[in-house]
Amino acid sequence: MRDKINDILLESIRVKEDLLREKIGKIIEISQAAIEALKKGGKILIFGNGGSASDSQHIAAELVGRFKKERPGIPAIALTTNTSILTALANDYSYDIVFARQVEALGQKNDLAIGISTSGKAKNVNSGIKQAKKMGIKTVALTGADGGELAKSADIALIVNSPVTARIQEAHITIGHIICELIEEALC
Repeated sequence: MRDKINDILLESIRVKEDLLREKIGKIIEISQAAIEALKKGGKILIFGNGGSASDSQHIAAELVGRFKKERPGIPAIALTTNTSILTALANDYSYDIVFARQVEALGQKNDLAIGISTSGKAKNVNSGIKQAKKMGIKTVALTGADGGELAKSADIALIVNSPVTARIQEAHITIGHIICELIEEALC
């Protein structure tokens, strides 16, 4: 067990070292897009499936509540939380449109849409990003592996350099925390 734990921790460190070496520019670009959207009166729409749904909710909670500073709430919505909407859309239409339809209903031009998918292959996340682009909303993809279709669809794509879902998710929440901190510093 000790060796396995050691290997997992070293792998996680390697992925984060890659973020440090290769991805700071993308994190800045995403943070600037979020800050610009918020300064224009927009909000952040965040969505993904499974662990990425949890990350969406976590990031939205940090912004609406607080991250490190006492401050007014920052408008952010995780499109993963309303089970009535999710199940109605999946039942009446298709699971592929559960985020696109919410973006259509809730999104506005000055918003920022962030789609999270570890593989970049989630059809519903990609559909949500495409709907946002159709509406003139700036889009961000947080993904991993080769980025999949999602990385090609978004205005800004940050691809975590790992094929391992757990390591990608660990990197995504680190990136989310960095973005939250930079937003707080810029706006508060």
